Amino acid sequence: MTVVFLSLLSTFSIAAYDSDAGEWGVAVASCVPFAYHSVAWAGADAGAIATQSWTNHFYATEGLPLLKSGLSADSVLVLLTYTDTLRDQRQLGIVDRFGNTASFTGEMCMNWAGSILGDGYAIQGNILTGPEVIEEMERAFLEAEGVPLAERLYAALVAGEAAGGDSRGRQSAGILVVRKNSGHNGATDRFVEIAVNDNPDPLTILGDHLYTWELYNCLPVYASEITENSVSEARMMHLLQRLALEGSDNPQLLNLGAWELATRDIMLDEAIAMAGKAVELAPDDSNIRDTLAEALFRNGDIEGALEQARIATELDPENPYLQEQLERFSN
Repeated sequence: MTVVFLSLLSTFSIAAYDSDAGEWGVAVASCVPFAYHSVAWAGADAGAIATQSWTNHFYATEGLPLLKSGLSADSVLVLLTYTDTLRDQRQLGIVDRFGNTASFTGEMCMNWAGSILGDGYAIQGNILTGPEVIEEMERAFLEAEGVPLAERLYAALVAGEAAGGDSRGRQSAGILVVRKNSGHNGATDRFVEIAVNDNPDPLTILGDHLYTWELYNCLPVYASEITENSVSEARMMHLLQRLALEGSDNPQLLNLGAWELATRDIMLDEAIAMAGKAVELAPDDSNIRDTLAEALFRNGDIEGALEQARIATELDPENPYLQEQLERFSN
């Protein structure tokens, strides 16, 4: 195996597997800018790898194919570190395709350094304020069971930071979650990929971006699978309930959530409220007016639906779909 000496990354990270949803992921926070791009690696039907301290990218580029071939996390860890002359300065966490885990902390990693392994997760860190960092990461990850993997990973980072985090400060953070054919238009497996590379408060920014990312990119994937996958339906409802509760200043996000609720005849009051807020933010958007009309119609407010449908057709008079909607509500 080729061995490369790369930059020191004082870091805390978690690699994990969600067997219910078929998702693998890594989340990382560090005082070093751009840490995500060196630390976080994952492949659908392979597993997840976090490589840090004196980071070795070959642990990932050679490790993921080994995991995909069916080798266990323990076996891959041994193969990667055995011939590495700098292994005493490396730190490595692995979750394989079946959820088995392994972690390695070299004897020369700078204090505090260590790891925790559990069913489907490997948590590790170096140059931390103490072991409480990874202990709190584990607690938060386990307590967040039932929500999407990306949110569980984020919860772990927030808890680790609150416990002291990287003893040298904070500068970057990132999350990667892979899921088979769940990237944009199914072209990739990169289901969630967000990085904040140079900011004094990276986790706050990361959380804001994750909220928007899930609604734009994850919600449609979960929604498309609910007839076959009850886990996807639960994940979809979680995201919609978050949107209804937390809201947004983005009219397109509100419109997306309101449409998903209305067309499923669930939480219609919330759908109307979300679509109404979207109309306030973008009153000249005919699609948003149509969503509000649909929600009102399904909730029994025919006059309200007709009013919004008429406005929508006035905004876009050449749209045959809007004309059909107006006729449908009239009948």
